[in-house]
Amino acid sequence: MSDETQVCYTLEAALEMAIQMEYDLFRNYLDAVRRVRDKAAREILKDAALEELDHKCALEKALLEGQFQRQAAMLEKVPTMNLDYVFGKKELTAEATAREALAYAIHLENSSIDFYRRMVTGCEGAPMAPVFAKLLTDETRHLQEMEDLYERHFLTEN
Repeated sequence: MSDETQVCYTLEAALEMAIQMEYDLFRNYLDAVRRVRDKAAREILKDAALEELDHKCALEKALLEGQFQRQAAMLEKVPTMNLDYVFGKKELTAEATAREALAYAIHLENSSIDFYRRMVTGCEGAPMAPVFAKLLTDETRHLQEMEDLYERHFLTEN
């Protein structure tokens, strides 16, 4: 079991960890955008990168203000299709298609969901647990949007 599931951090330390995780996700997307040539694939990756920047900005603002504010809708559970289990995670090449880019993004989103899920569990009952619960819901909503896009374009019935 990782330290993250065994330890509850201070709000400041927890926010710093979340900011770093969002930054790392952004860098993964940025590297992928620079690597792929397909225009549709690049757009998918750019949109995902911008979403991570938004999360990072919200976390930095919370760090500055000492509290985290998000909409009440972020508390609602969001169902996902768990598409990351359908296809394996692989690095993107310059020839990656939009389908491959979206599959890659779905895997990255799942890594952030796993991070926030561990933080919620580790901080259960602590003042910052709701912060991570909100972020978990937000990331899950973003994953759901990606899965819906994948379903619309690549899982169509004949």
